[in-house]
Amino acid sequence: MEQQITIEGKSDDTLKNYSNQIAKISLHFGKLPFYITNKQINKYLYTLASQQNCPSRSYFKHMVYGLRYYFRHIGKEDRAISLPSIKEEFHLPVILNRSELKKLFVASKHLKHRVVLALVYSAGLRSREVINLKISDIDFERRTIHIRQSKYKKDRIVPLSVYMAHGLKKYIKQDNPETWLFYGNNKNNAYSRNGITWIMRQALRKTQINKKVSIHSLRHSYATHLLEDGVNIVTVKNLLGHGDISTTMIYLHVANYSFLNVKSPFDTLYPRQCNDLILSEIY
Repeated sequence: MEQQITIEGKSDDTLKNYSNQIAKISLHFGKLPFYITNKQINKYLYTLASQQNCPSRSYFKHMVYGLRYYFRHIGKEDRAISLPSIKEEFHLPVILNRSELKKLFVASKHLKHRVVLALVYSAGLRSREVINLKISDIDFERRTIHIRQSKYKKDRIVPLSVYMAHGLKKYIKQDNPETWLFYGNNKNNAYSRNGITWIMRQALRKTQINKKVSIHSLRHSYATHLLEDGVNIVTVKNLLGHGDISTTMIYLHVANYSFLNVKSPFDTLYPRQCNDLILSEIY
């Protein structure tokens, strides 16, 4: 599977997700999926999908996709097709508004943590892209960030914010990283994705932000705010490194730039000079 996934150009995360799910169902039954009957697999999937403490919908999806890939890989196409189809759920991404972002970026007492969060938002980075950044990927003169071999095995260049450049220079001078822009336990190791997640979680705890957001929400916020600032959607797609523009178009449902001049009918229901007496009848 590792060889085939590499040949097909799929990501390391795909291999990890598929192999983890295959390992779990194999350990559950004490044998490889090849020897597990369709009836047993369906019952396992039903239990997984219906249990209250199932980690997430994506967890279930990875199990189905992993099994499907496994059966196709070993030449059992008939068993792959018999697996249940998955209906895609449509959820709008949760974003942070500009006031919330300002609070978040000053929440941590550590300069490194503040810089990490600000960089994710300022360039719309995935967490994996942040930890893989090297100092040499930052071009302060041209004000660019070179993101190498990210999702879909593609490189891309994104702008480096003037304000972000100031923060990065201060951080580099203070922490003196050698190869990796953000290092982990020692300067030879890159920072971990769990570490990035921890930084976000700790910063949120120090704010009054009650939204259900994650480190990836900063990337969602970046895309949405670009659209609200008038950047065309094709440019946003390229900046995000999306493979298909349909992925980027979800942010059109979140961005409120097209609604800024639209008044709620509730505002036109009453006279233009709505006094406190009228309002007091409602509230």
